[in-house]
Amino acid sequence: MFQTKELIVLVLLFLGSAVCLRVDITPAHGEISVGESKFFLCEVTGGVKGIDWFSPSGEKIETNRQDITVFRNDETSSTLTIYNANIDSAGTYKCVATSGDQQAEATVNVKIYQKITFQNAPSLQEFTEGDSAVIICDVISSPPPTVIWKHKRAKIQYEKDVRFKVLNNNHLQIRGIKKTDEGVYTCEGRIMARGEIDFRAIRVVVNVLPTIRVRQAEVNATADLGHSAMLACDADGFPEPTVTWTRSDVLLESGDKYSFNEDGSEMTIMNVKKLDEGDYTCIARNKAGKTEEEVSLRVFVKPRITYLENHTTTEMEEQITLTCEATGDPTPTITWSYGTRMFMDGEQSADGIVVVRSDARVSSLTLKYAQYTDAGQYLCTARNAVGESSQHMYLEVRYAPKIEGSVTVYTWEGNPANISCEILAHPSEVSIVWLRDGLQLPNANTSNIKIYNTPSASYLEVNPDSQNDFGSYNCTASNEIGTESKEFILIQADVPSAPVITQVEPYSSTAQLIFDEPEASGGVPVLKYRTEWRAVGRNNWVQRVYEVREGLKAVTITGLKPESQYEAKISAINGKGEGESSSTVAFKTEPVLLSGVLPTIKNYLKREPTPPKLEGTLQPKGNALRVNWIKQDDGGSPITHYLVRYKAVSIHPWKPEIRLPRGSEYVLLSGLEWDTEYDVFVVAENQQGKSQPGTLTFRTSSEPDATPDSMEDGAGLNTGVIVGILILVCVLLLLAVDATCCFINKCGLLMCLCGKPGTGSKGKDIEAGKAAFVKDESKEPIVEVRTEDGLTANHDAGGHSEPNETTPLTEPDFERQKCHHTHTTESLLPTHAHCIKQHVPYVNGNLYCMLHFLIQTAIFC
Repeated sequence: MFQTKELIVLVLLFLGSAVCLRVDITPAHGEISVGESKFFLCEVTGGVKGIDWFSPSGEKIETNRQDITVFRNDETSSTLTIYNANIDSAGTYKCVATSGDQQAEATVNVKIYQKITFQNAPSLQEFTEGDSAVIICDVISSPPPTVIWKHKRAKIQYEKDVRFKVLNNNHLQIRGIKKTDEGVYTCEGRIMARGEIDFRAIRVVVNVLPTIRVRQAEVNATADLGHSAMLACDADGFPEPTVTWTRSDVLLESGDKYSFNEDGSEMTIMNVKKLDEGDYTCIARNKAGKTEEEVSLRVFVKPRITYLENHTTTEMEEQITLTCEATGDPTPTITWSYGTRMFMDGEQSADGIVVVRSDARVSSLTLKYAQYTDAGQYLCTARNAVGESSQHMYLEVRYAPKIEGSVTVYTWEGNPANISCEILAHPSEVSIVWLRDGLQLPNANTSNIKIYNTPSASYLEVNPDSQNDFGSYNCTASNEIGTESKEFILIQADVPSAPVITQVEPYSSTAQLIFDEPEASGGVPVLKYRTEWRAVGRNNWVQRVYEVREGLKAVTITGLKPESQYEAKISAINGKGEGESSSTVAFKTEPVLLSGVLPTIKNYLKREPTPPKLEGTLQPKGNALRVNWIKQDDGGSPITHYLVRYKAVSIHPWKPEIRLPRGSEYVLLSGLEWDTEYDVFVVAENQQGKSQPGTLTFRTSSEPDATPDSMEDGAGLNTGVIVGILILVCVLLLLAVDATCCFINKCGLLMCLCGKPGTGSKGKDIEAGKAAFVKDESKEPIVEVRTEDGLTANHDAGGHSEPNETTPLTEPDFERQKCHHTHTTESLLPTHAHCIKQHVPYVNGNLYCMLHFLIQTAIFC
């Protein structure tokens, strides 16, 4: 019996081992790129004798193959290796395990895909400007890739430039290629299914046909003087063109007659002769082709001045003639010039003082009455078609002294002043004498006078001691030609007149006073301005002195209080003293500009405003925009207006500027293009200048296809929203009033829900013997006090006896109570509601609450 059981167990073990035979392949799936290698492991569970691999065609894979190998690792596993996979390697591979009559198998699906591969994409591709260029980029993969073209790392927008087009073979075509199209293009291939991406950078070079710019189409040269002539043409193009020269189709080469610069653009013809005259051809060549231009050489004889001499004359005594002779071919024309003045042929003035006469190669300039201002260099210029020649001559004019200088000089007692006697004379050896009342200065009676001499001037220093020192002084100058005298007057200076305040610009803590200078300076310059100011009603003036500088027409006073009345005045000060003050001007300072910021002088320094802050709201139409701006710091000076500019981003010209007054807060831009991006600039301007622009960029909506149904739906939706909002506002307002009644008057729906009777606004406080202070519209408190006899109310017009909670309410009392309206917090409700409350003092608290709530509902809804 025991042996039979062992036999049964062995049979069951054998059968169990046969059933448990299982095959697993790792990995379970396989994707291989073309050219890559990969292996798969087949593992068998259970007793196994043989493990074989079968190809997708069903053939058993032998171990001696080169592309696919099978290797038995141990008794339970085998490895399949695919080397350098190609498209034919794809398919389902099967691993079969056998054990006697038992067999198990597993399969793995191997997919072979082609990675992105660039077969033909030259990294450098050249084209000629203006041609239809095709940039080659052959890219393959499985599945076929999506090709994206980029220029300078940005994706090409084909709709913006119709010259760009992607051909069916994924090549990029550029019609009429330009030099600006040059650069690095990226050919990018993508396979969405695998997230695979690869690219090639292609440098595109655009060759430009040479262009020639002739510096001078017709060159004039001088002959027989050993001079040379240069013919030049500047060639542009890409790549850099080479330049050659020909004459009558004969190539000119460097030698004794011709020489060229490094790039050949300049050809020099040495020792020019008349035979060299003619046409020369400039030729520029590069990869894109060649261009030719003609340059003509005209050979003439340059003018040359042969006679011109210096002259000397005396003022107003002699007639002088200047002569100039010149040669040249063709015959030159001769002109005269003196500084910036040009003398033409013929008389130069109605009185005939200056006359020019020309004849063939000779020209003469005659001055009938020479003056000292006629002395100097004269330029004789001879011109013909080839060029010109110039030469200077000098005319010397002898004249008696000329005295210059300010005739009047202002000063005051104790302040030295200089009287200047400036001399012009030729010869320049001049003797100068100062006289007063016929007596030469200085003398024994004039200790307060000094004289300082220079080669061209004499200075008389006078330090007045009294009124007698003011008056006339004489300067006399002499040379060998003659003598000249001039009277100078020393005048006593006065203090300046009063300035005039024309405008006051107040700020919160400063004010700017704009004024006109004094009409009379007193004869000497104004040196300072004294500004005085004080608060209206105060006795003491605050003052400050301002030094005069160029352009000073306004002063700023500081340390003022906001929203205060002030008065100010200004006086001018010169060396003599201080003049009268201007009329007093009153003004009021502004409030503090910025909330929460302490006013400082820095806040009110005058400058340009800060840029406005912009907010844009697209209007329902979709092609209109409302631009709001928030005023920022005005820079200490009121904003005068706003300037609005806008334009489409893709279009360079701006729309006409919109000018809006300073109180404006928004602008509505309408009639805009659909689905277009716009830039908006808003500038604030004050008297100091313009702010930096506040900027806003937005895009209009796409043009809608509106239908009546859709429009009605939109209107209906808007109406429903509006009704809902009104209901919500009504409910919130009702709850707010009820809550107020609950906490102040101890009544209302909330008080009802809390289970407390509405005893009115005074019950609890009155019972406790306390005073209740309730604000009315006049801001005066209403005081109610509990006494032994009852409750007395303190109103504006005196007190009326008011019944307490235990006193019956008679009809007369009720009427008085109804008419005597107390402005307590209950007066937020209409008067009749208050009267109703007074009329039901004995009603149950809950019923009263409900009635009060219904009255609120009826009033507010």
